[in-house]
Amino acid sequence: MSIASFEYRAYKPRPFTKEERLHTTILFGGLTFKHERLMEGALENMGYKAKALPNIERIDLDIGKEYIDVGACCPTTFTAGNLARTLINIEKSEGRDAVRDRYLFVTIGACGPCRFGQYHESYERVLEGLNLKDFRLFLLNLLQLEQSAEGGGLEVSMPLTLGLVYAMFMGDLITDMEYATRPYEVKKGQTDEVVKQSVELLYEKLQQRPIVGRKLKNFLWHIFTGYFVDALKEARKLWDEIEVDRLQPKPRVKITGEFWLQTHEGEGNYNIKRWLEAEGAEVIPPPVAVWMDYLINMELFKLEDSKPFVKKYYLKKGIVSFFVWLYRRTYDRLRKALNYIPNPLPNQRELKELAKPYFNYRLTGGEGHMLIGKALYALKHKHAHMICELSPYGCLPNTMSIGAMAKVLADHPELLYAPIEIKGDSEVHAYSRCQMVLTEAKRRAKQEFEEVLEKTGLTVEEIRDFEEKHPELRRATYKVPHYGYFGTSANYVYHVAKLMGRVG
Repeated sequence: MSIASFEYRAYKPRPFTKEERLHTTILFGGLTFKHERLMEGALENMGYKAKALPNIERIDLDIGKEYIDVGACCPTTFTAGNLARTLINIEKSEGRDAVRDRYLFVTIGACGPCRFGQYHESYERVLEGLNLKDFRLFLLNLLQLEQSAEGGGLEVSMPLTLGLVYAMFMGDLITDMEYATRPYEVKKGQTDEVVKQSVELLYEKLQQRPIVGRKLKNFLWHIFTGYFVDALKEARKLWDEIEVDRLQPKPRVKITGEFWLQTHEGEGNYNIKRWLEAEGAEVIPPPVAVWMDYLINMELFKLEDSKPFVKKYYLKKGIVSFFVWLYRRTYDRLRKALNYIPNPLPNQRELKELAKPYFNYRLTGGEGHMLIGKALYALKHKHAHMICELSPYGCLPNTMSIGAMAKVLADHPELLYAPIEIKGDSEVHAYSRCQMVLTEAKRRAKQEFEEVLEKTGLTVEEIRDFEEKHPELRRATYKVPHYGYFGTSANYVYHVAKLMGRVG
């Protein structure tokens, strides 16, 4: 058979009609179980049946290698293998016709030569390998507020989009509460239980969300409503019950890196966040909302660069600036409901300026300049003792940022930085490399804690006595101000000293 006999045909899914909604389940994935459960609520609220893919497991890496390019990065291989495992299990339990007619998979597309830009191609290879080309896979635009899949069965409307945004926000905030609390919990396992309870509470709130109008009216309702704030205040009561002991000096470790790896919680990144906690660290997780904030601000930065060539420049800049402000205001309203325990979103313009001497912000592959900016932001604001950057092995965008970090570290030798390349099956090497930097971070955290005790003239016993008289200090929802120290414990000691009148 000659080469000319082969005909390439691009994958095109069958239409998904409105009549099929009642018996068709939308599969999706790629975030934490918290975000995905809340997204299920937002989708069900709009009349869809939705189900997140199962948690990533080590076997997904092996399955993925069977179906896609062996040179693909581990996030691609893991997620492709996860989809393949899901479809195989559905076919075994429900039959091939069920895979074809009662399920479809939705993923998103955006910028970049990899990740969001090419993931769907890998998923198509999975369908070819499983002989499931008739399974429906739809690619949606990350930045388009309103769109629909062919056939009209999946309509991404304003109400659905805003519901998913709030699901993302609340998933981020519960994640921040989780990682700020668990290292200091007195009763082990209580934080994990409260996380589950909080997620289910918020899932129900999203599922029962009132739908007010479709476009402008719906948009205004989501901006001014107290519905989600009240839901988080209800969840806060669960967190009020957790007792913490902040008199444990722990290094704060900021997680950065490729989007999927830094967000993931599980075997796809060696469960490195839990490993860090087991090693005595407090992890600062990356909010998904930072990525969306980055994309919105990039539109503003590009507009500013093109000022001489843009008609009605000030009007357009004002509109984009308004949405930037509104996005952050909404996030902060929700943070307030949890007493501002979750971290604020970093200022994107400051990240850009911090990274400017080392990385051009128009190099937008991967996380771009944010990897440099986040590291310097954490150092400048004394937000974290060390940075742990998670990158897929051989990832070109992240290789560029890691290379630029060589100059950053030359200029800022005090920055503790652990770049970890993740292949998916070499956790011993990753742990070892991270441990070397973590050891120094532990030393600094302990030294800082002891210096604050000496400066304030307090002892741990005196603080314990004061806590007995003021038990609210040991609540997980008690906000400890930042006094210019890296560690939670150091800031806590100084705060207690102020309450006792030991310092001005």
